[in-house]
Amino acid sequence: MTTVPDAGSASDQYCHFFDDSAFEETTRPGFRRRVITGESLQLCFWRIDGGATGSYMHQHDAHEQLGIVMRGELDFRIGEVDDETRTVLRPGEVYLAPHKVWHGDSVFVGDDELDECWILDVFSPPRDDLRDAQADPTVTRPADTIQPSDQHAQGADR
Repeated sequence: MTTVPDAGSASDQYCHFFDDSAFEETTRPGFRRRVITGESLQLCFWRIDGGATGSYMHQHDAHEQLGIVMRGELDFRIGEVDDETRTVLRPGEVYLAPHKVWHGDSVFVGDDELDECWILDVFSPPRDDLRDAQADPTVTRPADTIQPSDQHAQGADR
C-alpha cells in the first residue's frame, strides 16, 4: 500500500510519487518526461509511445548517462559512431553511456498494456537543458547528420 503524505509534509521535498499529470510533453511527438534534479545527479523518467521516432546518434560532452528500461523495449546503438550493431534491452536491463560515448538511433517498442516504453535515465552532473521540456537539448551529433536547422541545438537525446 502506498501512503501519500499530507500536503506540506517534509517528505514532499524528498519523495516523488507516481503522478500521470506530472509528465510533460516534449517537442517530439510521443515523448513525455518527468525530471527530478538533485545537486549532483538528475533522473529523467521517459514515457515514450511505442513506435515513436526522433532519436539519432549523439553523445554528451560533459555528462554520464545510465538508463534502465522499465516497460517495453529499447532497440538502439551504443559505442562507436560508425558501428551499426544494434542492442535490444528489455525491462530491468541497463545501459551506461559515459561522456563522449555515442548512443541513440533508437527504436522504442511499446509494452502490451500501454504501448509505451518507459526508461529511467540518470545523468551526472545534472543537465540544465532537461529542466525545461521546450529547451533545445545540448548534445553532440555526428557532423554528417546535422541539418542546417539543427545547427543551434546540435541534436536531440534519448
